Amino acid sequence: MLTLTTRQSLHHHLPSSLPRVLLLPIIATKRLLSYTAKTSSLSLKATPITTRKLLLSPSPNINNLQKRSLHLAPPFLLDDYTPRYLQLSEVDAAKKRSQAYAHLAKCNLCPRKCGVNRFEKTGWCLIGEKAKVNVIAPHFGEEPCIQGHHGSGSVFFSMCNLRCVFCQNHDISHQRNGMDLTPEELGDWYMKLQEVGNVHNINLITPEHVVPQVALSILHARSQGLRIPIIYNTSSYDSLESIALLDGLVDIYLPDFKVWEPSTSKRLLKADDYAATARESIKAMHAQVGDLCFTGDGIAKSGVLVRHLVMPGLEEEGAKIMRWLAEEVSRDVFVNVMEQYRPSAHVGKVQTRRKTHRGEEEAEGDKQEKRRYAEINRAVKGEEVESVRKAAERAGLWRFCDPPRHDGFNI
Repeated sequence: MLTLTTRQSLHHHLPSSLPRVLLLPIIATKRLLSYTAKTSSLSLKATPITTRKLLLSPSPNINNLQKRSLHLAPPFLLDDYTPRYLQLSEVDAAKKRSQAYAHLAKCNLCPRKCGVNRFEKTGWCLIGEKAKVNVIAPHFGEEPCIQGHHGSGSVFFSMCNLRCVFCQNHDISHQRNGMDLTPEELGDWYMKLQEVGNVHNINLITPEHVVPQVALSILHARSQGLRIPIIYNTSSYDSLESIALLDGLVDIYLPDFKVWEPSTSKRLLKADDYAATARESIKAMHAQVGDLCFTGDGIAKSGVLVRHLVMPGLEEEGAKIMRWLAEEVSRDVFVNVMEQYRPSAHVGKVQTRRKTHRGEEEAEGDKQEKRRYAEINRAVKGEEVESVRKAAERAGLWRFCDPPRHDGFNI
């Protein structure tokens, strides 16, 4: 039994296309609308992912409801799903391989556009021809609809094209630790995750700087019998060229939209163009795969899931991100408003050197102890998280990654 619900009023969100015979019991009870996926008592069938249209005929007698459809289960429920990389022709696959090698020869994978030949040297990310991988394992720390019961087949890549001072995975993303793997070796690990780990998907974590290697690895694994969805788990600091290379290879995009203001991203992420790049990237991702869709077991198979980590004192930036998602991407985008921020990486470290106004370094005993990035050197408050959540709801977003009120997944 699948269950769908929203936090907003049913009066506010009921679609104008809902037949009158269904409207009255829903308004009378204001309870969850439940149905069995395959033998629905409401006689609803899931449309193919390419159409995503409601099968409910419009009723001219319902005029007091909002024009926007709520899009109940059918548009987001799939009878079955075939990964996009299995639908590529051999000609398109060959083109992808050629493009991947071209990207490596003159790297333009992120907005830094180093332009280096990565067969010979490295750029900002410090990664060359081979991908460096820190951890490969089934992972149970993702959203319930991603990890399922068997885990998400996570591949943690070392290094990153950002330098977030608060990075929660700084021991991986800021250090060149791990195994150097060719695309073929990486693809063979995907097969081990599928066959031995029985995972629901392949989850590529912080892959922005190794997109060509990722593309080649997916194509190799396809030839070896891979048949589960690919997740691109990114900070959103991607170039459009990179997203275009992934088109047809990735099923789920899992972008993180961190901050909104250029001054904030310059100080905390070391990239003042981060927000503009994230907006461009997320729109391109959504144009490829649309809103998040599930099969009847509650596991996500295709679409976009946007994460936002609420940070101390930056809730207004979070609110701007939520409004932009609703207005520029989709009011049906699936969102995870995350509350687990904690001081990490460089945040809170003692500032050991400081210059005077004359440019001279102070002696160790002449200065008071100061902490780096003191403005975010604390845990996030509950009211800050709630502020972002309410801003998202006011903007019209309604598909949130909340703890389920039942024994199933929060879809």
